[in-house]
Amino acid sequence: MGVVELIMHSGPVAKFVLAVLFIFSILSWAIILQKMSAYRNSRKQDREFLTQFSKSRNLTQVNKLALEMKHSPVARVFLTGYRELYVFQELAKSEREGQNKPVVPGVPMLNALDLKGIGIAMNKAINREIEQLSHRLEFLATTGSASPFIGLFGTVWGIMHSFSVIGQQGAASIGGVAPGIAEALIATAAGLVAAIPAVIFFNYLNDKIRLFTSSMDDFSSDFLYLTEKNWSISADELTGYDANS
Repeated sequence: MGVVELIMHSGPVAKFVLAVLFIFSILSWAIILQKMSAYRNSRKQDREFLTQFSKSRNLTQVNKLALEMKHSPVARVFLTGYRELYVFQELAKSEREGQNKPVVPGVPMLNALDLKGIGIAMNKAINREIEQLSHRLEFLATTGSASPFIGLFGTVWGIMHSFSVIGQQGAASIGGVAPGIAEALIATAAGLVAAIPAVIFFNYLNDKIRLFTSSMDDFSSDFLYLTEKNWSISADELTGYDANS
């Protein structure tokens, strides 16, 4: 008997087990293909954004570019940092104007607490991106760990059924028990077919997420360094600033 014939002649429990494993496998492959396509688009746009960011000297232009890159995690992290930078700039400007202090020409200066606030906001944005990138990967982990045991259950049930038939007949022969044993072992094979790709691609996609995380962390550090370099001023410098000088 072929595999298809064995499945068609199997009992209701075996068919249920195979149906569950088939659903697990289909959903796993759908997640794998969707994630691989999404990661490929995200990696491509990340490279484009980082290239433009390194060349541009105008954050407003970079902000416009980031708004167009819907698939880039790094661009979304930049948007968070840019928004927080603008907010702290406006707060610093309003505070100095309220205290009748002169506004430093150009961009208002930021202190250490402002920089820390920007860093916290960008770290939260990175965590949101990681959560989005990891969405549904837990199903692959579940498939990889549960499918072999589901298949094993089908195998044990099939073997129990075969031995029950032997007990009823009072005699055993290879021709009599072989179809039942083969039917039972198909469940184990189906469990492995569902589990092996899920485990392989779960590890592969997790490694991709690690690369995305590293890229976002590096960009966040670069953005904060540029912010501190170009827009910050120490407390001593701010205290010693002479409006008449």
